[in-house]
Amino acid sequence: MTRIGLAAVALVIGGAALAAGCGGGLFGKVYEYEEDVYISLDGSAEIIVNASAPALATLRGLDVSMDPEVRLDREVVRAAYTSPVAQVTRVSRPWRRQGRRFIQVRLSVPDIRKLSQSRPFAWSTYELGDKEGWVVYKQTVGASALRSGTLQKVGWAGGELVAFRLHLPSKIVYHNARDLETDLPSTIARGNILSWEQALTDRLDGRPVTLEVHMDRQSILHRTLWLFAGAFLAAVLVLAGLVWWTMRSGKESEAA
Repeated sequence: MTRIGLAAVALVIGGAALAAGCGGGLFGKVYEYEEDVYISLDGSAEIIVNASAPALATLRGLDVSMDPEVRLDREVVRAAYTSPVAQVTRVSRPWRRQGRRFIQVRLSVPDIRKLSQSRPFAWSTYELGDKEGWVVYKQTVGASALRSGTLQKVGWAGGELVAFRLHLPSKIVYHNARDLETDLPSTIARGNILSWEQALTDRLDGRPVTLEVHMDRQSILHRTLWLFAGAFLAAVLVLAGLVWWTMRSGKESEAA
């Protein structure tokens, strides 16, 4: 491939990665609101929220302007997400897409079971515990905080989506995620990622979404470390056996 061809490929890949990092638009999907939850088996979690200002206002009732000409105040967003149960670690610079302002919020959560005490996440209930030998996570997303008379000011086309994603730490034995287009069970993406999608119109109407996953008690990282440790120990034992056999063979040769 020529240098020009390689540069073109790199440009396409870089553009795709940038679009994915800024909240969608890939493969015709436009996300107005996304929650990515990186959960641990002990209940702690890291959460990333990507959302437009209109979505934050209409879905979560945050006091932000939906006017794309009005600056999106990062400190207002930070204050809205700060609570005793969640620490804001980063609020990104706003960006524009399709005429609307978007922003990303990153949070550290000590115990996700208490997260519903935070106003931006109060539309959900969170459960995590043992059941029949598995670790079970269940989240039910309820009604939005839709303000009457606000939709006409936004300019949504009608095909926008909302997504809730779980990044899970151990082997998944059951989940209820379904593909929005085919209504078939969703596949588990690389890295143990599951996604629940909903039409923005349904989310505005408050149609509930239930996320349920059953997982192994042992994390993938823990299991991987034990596998590496076992492989290392086996290699040491084999090496020690070879050294012992070599030394014994040498002594028998000298005796003969």
